[in-house]
Amino acid sequence: MLRLFLGLWPDPATREAVAVWQRTWKWPDRAAPEKRERLHLTLHFLGNVPAPRVAELVDGLRVPCEPISLELGWGEVWPNGVAVLRPDSAPQPLLELHAALSQRVTDFGLPVDTRPFQPHITLARRAAGARPPPQGPHLRWQADQGYVLVSSLPGGAGYAVLARFG
Repeated sequence: MLRLFLGLWPDPATREAVAVWQRTWKWPDRAAPEKRERLHLTLHFLGNVPAPRVAELVDGLRVPCEPISLELGWGEVWPNGVAVLRPDSAPQPLLELHAALSQRVTDFGLPVDTRPFQPHITLARRAAGARPPPQGPHLRWQADQGYVLVSSLPGGAGYAVLARFG
């Protein structure tokens, strides 16, 4: 079984800029900030999928993907203790990509989160009580390299990009 998700993977400069801003937060001792190389925006969490299905998924999850311009403007801590960086708004190409992938994921019989899509980059877990800097990073991320199918490596060892689309 592989633990899979679809996401947008920042280019190295954007990832580094997010990581620099992430370090300006005031983190409680128990917080677990995400490592720079793990920073991404999840489009759909696919859960545990049998490894033999990956080839089928790669063939079937290909949808049109326009370049997406995101203004990463503010951080917050959600009630579940996850600290995130959110865009100022969800641009239409992002919403269209999310919706198209929702249909494809459903066609494969995989679950789709029914909560409203809240695009974000997870900065830390167990972060209840964390304080973001007084001003957001005001970063522009031109996500023009498509999206990726990613496997979470066992034991929290990181991520492996299995396929790139777009």
